[in-house]
Amino acid sequence: MVQFLTGVYLFYIFCSLYLLFLYLLLYLQNRKEFFAYPPPSKEYFLDMIIPCYNAEKTIENTINAILKSDYKGLKKVIVVDDCSTDNSYKIVKELAKKNNKILLVQTPKNTGKASGAKDYGVKFSKSEFIGFTDADSFPGETSISKMIGFFNDEKVGAVTSSVLVLNDDNILGKLQAIEYRIIVFTRKLLGFVDAIYVTPGPLAIYRKQIFNEIGGFDEKNLTEDIEITWNLASKGYMVRMSPLAQVYTEAPTNLKSWLKQRIRWNVGGLQTIGKYKKFLFKKGMLGNFILPFFLVSWAIGLSGLFIMAYRLIQGLIVNLLSTSYSLQAQTAVLNLQNINLVPNILFFFGVIVLIFGFIFTLIALKKTRYNGKSKRVSLLNLLEYTFLYVLIYPIILIISIYKVITRKENKW
Repeated sequence: MVQFLTGVYLFYIFCSLYLLFLYLLLYLQNRKEFFAYPPPSKEYFLDMIIPCYNAEKTIENTINAILKSDYKGLKKVIVVDDCSTDNSYKIVKELAKKNNKILLVQTPKNTGKASGAKDYGVKFSKSEFIGFTDADSFPGETSISKMIGFFNDEKVGAVTSSVLVLNDDNILGKLQAIEYRIIVFTRKLLGFVDAIYVTPGPLAIYRKQIFNEIGGFDEKNLTEDIEITWNLASKGYMVRMSPLAQVYTEAPTNLKSWLKQRIRWNVGGLQTIGKYKKFLFKKGMLGNFILPFFLVSWAIGLSGLFIMAYRLIQGLIVNLLSTSYSLQAQTAVLNLQNINLVPNILFFFGVIVLIFGFIFTLIALKKTRYNGKSKRVSLLNLLEYTFLYVLIYPIILIISIYKVITRKENKW
């Protein structure tokens, strides 16, 4: 068992260091181009689509945020109400009366998923490009302008943005804000090797001809934004990202809604892997990098959880037995011979991973900006994120695997 555990631990260390060094090398090689974005070679016409279900508290602000865009090629803001049971439809209807750029449509029946509302909204678009924004997200005024120029390259099928947390006023919000900024940083780095694996719902733009060619969003997948990105990659199309194109989103405010969201993300990811597993180690970057990247990332999390659980259980059992024996034999529970102050090589490797991971996190936080400025993060929040928040993820993955096996899914 000791040899097996050592093997798992070394696998964990190797994969962790490999990914960390990959990210750091990509950053060092491309740091001067990190914020670069091409100006559009012409005025591309664009329609923005907002899937909406019971979003009466945020939908008006989302629409207004899009209408404030400085991009002159924006033609329509298409709001797709998925048969909401609150006042969402009524609110948008009143806004549409005052502004002819707003088009309100309603699905014939509730689709139960954002992908269904999105696909339905595309039918009403007459522009060559379509963008999507969630009903609780708020794009920056210049975001579209800093994204659209990437479509000068006709092989680009989609462009994504920096998704940042708006409501970081409690501990959960602060930890998610750190997480989102690290995701923004890593996503841009992966873009330098054509390996962006998701175009998040808060703000993404697609070339409509390509969108229709690949069949739009997969309405059976819980993470349509991951699936469509893999679909684009499987057809040879590229995805780009503009870090300065910012969109602010409402993150979950309590543990229950956070868990529901993360489980849905993981279930959707597992669904996508199942759909595209035939491309493993073939079909360009999808099979040779994106798929292995997903699998290795999850393997790291699961192996780390296994090591931690094993050592914890082993320690509890050993301490319990030794304490029981010591009490019965009337000997010391702890003496100096039990204390080992000499770290072994495995502990050394673990410290190396921790140090490089911390350096990487600091660089990511420095490079991601809120309204053009680096937002400071407290040391306490950083430690909470590193030693508590991240450790929950393997548990969520296990729950998600169970849901996929038992076919239990989440909806809106």
